[in-house]
Amino acid sequence: MTKRLTNYSLLITNYSFYESMSTKKRVKEKKEVNKTLQWVKFIIALACYLAFLYWVKSWLGLIVIPFIYDAYISKKINWQWWKDAEKPVRAVMSWVDAIVFALVAVYFINQFFFQNYVIPSSSLEKSLLTGDYLFVSKVAYGPRIPQTPLTMPLTQHTMPLFGTKSYIEWPHWDYRRVKGLGDVQLNDIVVFNYPAGDTICTDIRYQTEYYRMCYELGREIYENNYPNPVNPADLNHQQQHDYFAFIYAVGRNYIKNNPHEYGDIDSRPTDRRENYVKRCVGLPGQTLQIKDHIVYLDGQPNKEPDNVQYRYNVTFREGAQLTDDLLKELAITAEDLNLSSGGKEMLHQNGAVTPYNRFIQMPLTARAAKALKERTDLVDSLAIVDDYHVGDLYPQNMITGWTCDNYGPIWIPKKGDSIELTVDNIAIYERPIRVYEDNELEVKNEQIYINGQLATSYTFKLDYYWMQGDNRHNSADSRYWGFVPEDHIVGKPIFIWWSSDPDRRGFSGIRWNRLGKIVDKIK
Repeated sequence: MTKRLTNYSLLITNYSFYESMSTKKRVKEKKEVNKTLQWVKFIIALACYLAFLYWVKSWLGLIVIPFIYDAYISKKINWQWWKDAEKPVRAVMSWVDAIVFALVAVYFINQFFFQNYVIPSSSLEKSLLTGDYLFVSKVAYGPRIPQTPLTMPLTQHTMPLFGTKSYIEWPHWDYRRVKGLGDVQLNDIVVFNYPAGDTICTDIRYQTEYYRMCYELGREIYENNYPNPVNPADLNHQQQHDYFAFIYAVGRNYIKNNPHEYGDIDSRPTDRRENYVKRCVGLPGQTLQIKDHIVYLDGQPNKEPDNVQYRYNVTFREGAQLTDDLLKELAITAEDLNLSSGGKEMLHQNGAVTPYNRFIQMPLTARAAKALKERTDLVDSLAIVDDYHVGDLYPQNMITGWTCDNYGPIWIPKKGDSIELTVDNIAIYERPIRVYEDNELEVKNEQIYINGQLATSYTFKLDYYWMQGDNRHNSADSRYWGFVPEDHIVGKPIFIWWSSDPDRRGFSGIRWNRLGKIVDKIK
């Protein structure tokens, strides 16, 4: 009996030994498999990272490779130390880890590949509508290397709730663009940074109005305080340049001395300025002129957008009722009719609305104008507004006599091309030379000095574009603030991923027919 028990003990011991050896072998094989898998992951991650560095031509990023190696292979740094911590710390840090990863991923994707953009105004109607959400490709024209890299993801320039800057101005890198899939083409719809947004009033009401307010306030103060104000139209171009410099200085000084109303005067770097979206109607090196609201390039008429809008003088019949179905059919918005909040509420409740005035100006497409004119039960008369003009056009420091519908001719600067400079055209090219290309410029005694040297010509360092909205009589565009430099180009809208009508509520406000619409097909 004792011998039998001894045999059983030996058998169990031998089995345990071999089982232990087998387990160790399996663990070793598993470790080898895991190690091989980690090497595969490391090689894939390294290849993608090196491809990215080659694309952006930023070899300084090679210093990150040892950390990638450690994360996958050597594991000298305990990157997830918090997983071994006590439960409260582990729970908090797991959320922090997820949030930081998400923010870094969003920053990287938005900076180099694509970002979301919502149409905030009617300047491109009826091509792109207020409430359209766009998928904007950065790769289409090539992403810019960030000029202000230290910025909070998902913000443009201001922190929500706090109202402070969402970026740090140091370090500030020079403009450089990575190679993209192509260049801006004529009639492309383009997202870009607002060129006149380099200087702002910090009060949110006036952040995009700084230059216009300087000239308007300066002129008003001058005319109210001088018994015989000068008419700038009676001056030559040198005198006009001096006059408008004085007017601008007066207006700026007034804004500076009234921070309770306008806030402080501040500046923004290029990539932190407001995002705008317009249609490119003029390319570098082309001569643009608008005649009777038609854009001409190098003497040839450019194709108008299919849904271009102009303002019309409309006389409605007494008591005319515009039904919601008719407004939908003709794509007429509450903004087009200048409806108040009460008028919108009436439209929601009754399904129809009466225009606030029998005589109004409203933007219409050619199709909508024709259809409305045929409704003699609603409309007495309808005619397009000729030679529309609102506010001061570019350049604001010279009397040109131009209007929104009759403008130019104006040559669009092209990189490497030169132009002769005179007091007759310096107002047009002063801002690109001084602001966008960072030169000192002075005009005195009918001569032009650049960086202290007498200049009779100038060779441009950047390409420039001319942008206009399809809602031609209701768009703040290049006619008001001039050229768009290439370093302001953000990207190209690809498709509409969501669209909601601000005039309608709930499901009835969803524009189902616009979801997934390709922007390139909106001609």
